[in-house]
Amino acid sequence: MSDAAPRTSRSLTRMLALKDFEIAAKRLLPRTIFGYVSGGVEDNQSLEENRTAFAEHSLVPRVLIDVSKRSQTVTLFGRTYDSPFGIAPMGLSALSAYRGDIAMACAARATNVPMILSGSSLIPLEDVIAAAPGTWFQAYLPGDAERIDALLDRVAAANFRTLVLTVDIPVYGNRENNIRNGFSTPLRPSLRLAMDGATHPRWLLGTFLQTLARHGMPHFENSFAERGAPVLSPNVMRDFNGRDHLNWRHFDQIRRRWKGELILKGVLSVADALIARDRGADGVIVSNHGGRQLDGALSPLRVLPEIAAALGTFPVMMDGGVRRGTDVVKALSLGAKFVFVGRPFAYAATVGGQAGVEHAVRLLREEVDRDMALLGVGACGELGPDLLFRAARPPIPAAAIPPRVNGSTVCGPAIAPSA
Repeated sequence: MSDAAPRTSRSLTRMLALKDFEIAAKRLLPRTIFGYVSGGVEDNQSLEENRTAFAEHSLVPRVLIDVSKRSQTVTLFGRTYDSPFGIAPMGLSALSAYRGDIAMACAARATNVPMILSGSSLIPLEDVIAAAPGTWFQAYLPGDAERIDALLDRVAAANFRTLVLTVDIPVYGNRENNIRNGFSTPLRPSLRLAMDGATHPRWLLGTFLQTLARHGMPHFENSFAERGAPVLSPNVMRDFNGRDHLNWRHFDQIRRRWKGELILKGVLSVADALIARDRGADGVIVSNHGGRQLDGALSPLRVLPEIAAALGTFPVMMDGGVRRGTDVVKALSLGAKFVFVGRPFAYAATVGGQAGVEHAVRLLREEVDRDMALLGVGACGELGPDLLFRAARPPIPAAAIPPRVNGSTVCGPAIAPSA
């Protein structure tokens, strides 16, 4: 069981949907921390696009179908889960909720869905897997072969079976929102940071100070085989260790050494998905990193059907923008075998610890069950594109399209070429 601080059930009864946890977490968390969890990069185009893509698909229910025996269970890598969704990796979760990684992992185990522990987590991976066996581990590749092997050996020794490699971060995304909110990794002590904490006493006392008193200063525990930097420091830099040279040969090295399931996360290209399959991956997660890396990268939902069609029965999963049971149903209908949800469960841990996350899982599970019944579907395998109608995207007004001259776009009125 988690040692997360208990929350009253009364506060959770007011949480009727995943979005309610976000509203509550925004009140509870310092602006610095909430901004880190909620933000994307640059102009937030990809972050917003992840939600827009779901809104463009409407559902087509079938009627007079017996759905009294419906089930949303899904079997993935030999294990049957009670729902077709799980908890995506969220870095620094123990900074937004007391023992946040353990709270989410234990909630996932209690509700029989998978949870992926982030490589940017602040609780040693050994502690998390001990509290919640069956948790998956997500790694950011270190920059050299020896450190890769050392990290893999540590993860294997802790008895993780499923390894998720996030590969869409050769360089760190341009997270301007972090700068505006005073967030950095590690956090640097400042008057602004102190005032932000002081004006959010529940977080200060229940999360940050309780963590310091019971577990000491949090560190980046799982980026490498060795312990990383402290989360709060005036002069220490976090080691991102040059990932821009990593390539498929490093993947091959990992595949040879890692004996469990190996999943590639951060794929948006059919070509990359095919390469991953052909080089020995056991699955892919179609993802744009929650809109936190390349602004303007397309929504995973848009490319999901093409990737799923190209890979056939190969396990294709996705994350990004899922907030409702209807979103889960739409993703499954477009070819996803499984769906992962990140921010809402981090907010649920902030609001209610393990109990909050379990409540959030139940809410989403009940929505999926209700949606399946209303669609006339008895099992997740029955979901398909025939249950969806995609409205055409509204045309761009002609006045908003810059004129072109001799194939070049110009600003202002078109200029006729000289004779």
